[in-house]
Amino acid sequence: MQKTCVGGWYILESDFVDFANRPFAPSVVSTHEELLKIFEKHYNKTIAALENASDEELEKLWVVKSGDTIFMELKKKAAIRSWAMSHSVHHRGQLSVYLRLLDIPVPGMYGQSADEK
Repeated sequence: MQKTCVGGWYILESDFVDFANRPFAPSVVSTHEELLKIFEKHYNKTIAALENASDEELEKLWVVKSGDTIFMELKKKAAIRSWAMSHSVHHRGQLSVYLRLLDIPVPGMYGQSADEK
């Protein structure tokens, strides 16, 4: 089964994502190092794709669908911002809440957190 990753690089390299043909299969990791390796790989691919993207490519439509059902169509530049960037920020916010609820010090994200001395 192919893993679904809809990062900035994927948006720039495709014109759509079709969840009927690309089912979600999360990566399975057992260490922090494995997780960071996956993150760095996708981050680096996205930076490279953005550096090579033309204005014309960023203006093209990107479609989110499942088979014949279209959920949204938006310009690739908007898809990168909302799907790749804002979505990551959303999950980082979720993680900080989980850490707080587990009484684990929250690391700094934009400088020191209140838990750091």
